[in-house]
Amino acid sequence: MHHESPIRRRKTRQIHVGKVAIGGDAPISVQSMTNTETRDVAATVAQIRRLEAVGADIVRVSVPSMDAAEAFKAIRAQVETPLVADIHFDHRIALQVMADGVDGLRINPGNIGSLDKTRLVVEMARDKGIPIRIGVNAGSLEKDIQEKYGEPTPEALVESALRHVSILDELNFHDVKISVKASDVFLAVSAYRLLSERVDYPLHLGITEAGGLRSGTVKSAIGLGLLLRDGIGDTIRISLAADPVEEIRVGFDILKSLHLRQKGINLIACPSCSRQEFDVITTINALEARLEDILEPMDVSVIGCVVNGIGEAKEADIGLAGGDKRSILYYRGKQVDRVENNDIVDVLEKRIRAEIAERQAARHEA
Repeated sequence: MHHESPIRRRKTRQIHVGKVAIGGDAPISVQSMTNTETRDVAATVAQIRRLEAVGADIVRVSVPSMDAAEAFKAIRAQVETPLVADIHFDHRIALQVMADGVDGLRINPGNIGSLDKTRLVVEMARDKGIPIRIGVNAGSLEKDIQEKYGEPTPEALVESALRHVSILDELNFHDVKISVKASDVFLAVSAYRLLSERVDYPLHLGITEAGGLRSGTVKSAIGLGLLLRDGIGDTIRISLAADPVEEIRVGFDILKSLHLRQKGINLIACPSCSRQEFDVITTINALEARLEDILEPMDVSVIGCVVNGIGEAKEADIGLAGGDKRSILYYRGKQVDRVENNDIVDVLEKRIRAEIAERQAARHEA
C-alpha cells in the first residue's frame, strides 16, 4: 500500500552534503542537530550513532570554538553520517573543519567579517565541494534590516537571505541551500513561499524554537505540512526541546503522512473504543518499541475490531483485525491465520521481521 504522493515538488538546483543529494529529484532528507557538548567527543559520537540508527540523513554539530573544532576532527573520524558544522562569526573555525572533513557548513557569509575572510572560506569550500547553508532566523536579523521593517516580516527574512546569497554570487559560489526560520508558523511559511519565488536554490525547512515534544511536533507538522504540500522544501529539521532522536522520528512521520518518503514501519492503528477486542494502546506501544530498529518501509495495520479492521488489514502489507479471543491476521491482502489475542505482539513482530528478511533475500538474488 505505497501511495504515490500528489505533491509536485518545486524544481531546485541539486547540491550534495557528503553522499546525500539535496534538491533536484532527490528525496527530502531529514536532519537533526546534536545537543551534547561538542568538546565531549564520546558523548557526541554516541548521540550521532543513535541518530544514525533511526535513519538520520545528515547531522549538524555546533562548532563554536577552536577547541570544539579540534573535537570535531575526532568526531568526524568515528561516524559515517554526513556532518554539517554550525559556525558563527569566526572564519578560522570554518577553515579548520573543512580541513578535517566536514560535509557542509552552516555559516552566514555576511557575519564573518571582511570580504577577504569570506573569500578564503568560499574558495576552500569550492575546492573541497562543500556546500554552504545560509540560515536566516527571525530572532537574529541584521540591525539595519530590523530597523527598516520594524519587526521580523517575511520580506525582512528574505531580504536578509538574499543579501547573504549575493555575497556568494559575487564570489561565483552556487553550492548553496537556504533557510528562513521563525518560531511563528505564519511568518516562517510566508517567508519560505516568498523565497521560493526568488531563488532556485534548495530550501532547508524548519520552524525554529518550535517547543517541547508535543507542541513542537504540532507546530512543525503544520508549518512544514503547508510548505511541503505546495512542493516547497528539500531538506527538513524539526526543532524540538527533546531528544534529537525524536526530531528524526517526527521528520519521517511528517514526510510519511504526505507520501513523500517511506522509511520504517507505518503503523496504522485505531484510537481504540469499547468495540476493541484487545488492548490496542498497549499493543501499539509495545510494537513501536520493538520495531524501532526497522528502517525498511512497510505498512502494518492493527485495528481492535472487525468494523474497520478488515478493510484496513486488506490494504496493508500485514494487518490485524480484532476478534473475540482470537484476531484475524492478513498478509498482502489475504487472511492467513487467527492469532490468540495474548500473542498479538509476538506474532506480528515475527511476521514483520520474516517479511523483511524475505525482501532482503529477494533483493540479494536480484
